[in-house]
Amino acid sequence: MKKQEIDYILSRMLDAYGNVSDLNITVGKPFQVESSGQLTGVDLDPPVAELTPFQTEIFALNLINQDRRLTETLLAEGSCDSSYSLPGKARFRVNIFSQRGNYSIVLRKLETRIPTFEDMSLPEAFHKMAEEKNGIILVTGATGSGKSTSLAALLNDINDRKSIHIVTLEDPVEYVHPHRKATFNQREMGTDFDTFANGLRAALRQAPKVILVGEMRDRETVEIGLSAAETGHLVLSTLHTVDAGQTINRILGMFSNEEETQIRIRLADTVRWIVCQRLLPREGGGRVAAFEIMGSNLRTKDTILHGESEGKTFYEIITAGKAFGWTTFDDYIVDLYEKGLISEETGKAYASNKGNVGRGIDTVKSAKGEKTTDLGKLEVDKGYGKLKSRF
Repeated sequence: MKKQEIDYILSRMLDAYGNVSDLNITVGKPFQVESSGQLTGVDLDPPVAELTPFQTEIFALNLINQDRRLTETLLAEGSCDSSYSLPGKARFRVNIFSQRGNYSIVLRKLETRIPTFEDMSLPEAFHKMAEEKNGIILVTGATGSGKSTSLAALLNDINDRKSIHIVTLEDPVEYVHPHRKATFNQREMGTDFDTFANGLRAALRQAPKVILVGEMRDRETVEIGLSAAETGHLVLSTLHTVDAGQTINRILGMFSNEEETQIRIRLADTVRWIVCQRLLPREGGGRVAAFEIMGSNLRTKDTILHGESEGKTFYEIITAGKAFGWTTFDDYIVDLYEKGLISEETGKAYASNKGNVGRGIDTVKSAKGEKTTDLGKLEVDKGYGKLKSRF
């Protein structure tokens, strides 16, 4: 299989459906694409009903393209990450991994156009994030929830308004930012640096004002990230967590019990914003993002320092901070329902607290004059408890 054949197959897969986000190549299945969250087979000529182990391995080797580092990583660790370009059409983030002795491949399509706040309808709080001078901004969520896209929009806004040096450390580089007001140096793991910790350590000597770290993967990266934030840099990064409380706990879990108090103090001083996001199925097709956004104030800092307690949970703090543009997932989901972007079933399925979302949706329904319960007209059973005559 030659590069031209690889490019032809990838092009056909991209063009097969609208809104394609991932290409999936797995033994025993046809070539598949993920469109609006659903995996669908792709018809090719000649048709491929089921991929063989030999076909997926040859495909993987072509994507690796004799890169020694990637080959060694794949053999030693069972998976490797790289990027691949389809000239004039698309770029992909590629993950090749071994499963039951065979190789599978997932290619995530990377958008070539840099997203803006307006394109993505991001909450107003993102404009405040772009004004931050130092500290840490964390964007969290499951894989594929749009974290990198939100960060790209944030960097794009900074690029439009500030003449500063921005260094990004990514695995791989997803959005290629043009030099506008800001000067960008985008470094890719494997090609330009070996680990996030080493790349971040080197970035401190490159005089940036803003540093993007693709992911806070380990204790060392978090430690250097905290140091960078403490010395006047704005550090942007991601974590695979579902809400603000879990984000703080995940970071604390990377350190020993003896270090916990010191790390809590450093986090309280440096964390500026924690944004968590989820992608929900949109009514009429496609997907829509829901956000939980928490900023920094005295209550936030106190809770990071001493931990959550009754009446002092991050959920309650975010609810009280609505005036500052903060929002819980539940409030955001109710707003999406009110705008007609999601169904009631979707809203309750993705809620953090189903009771809160249920009450919010009932309030919206009542305001519209819709029925909020399936119970019919209730009447008093006047015969209850009275003995009925046998005759």
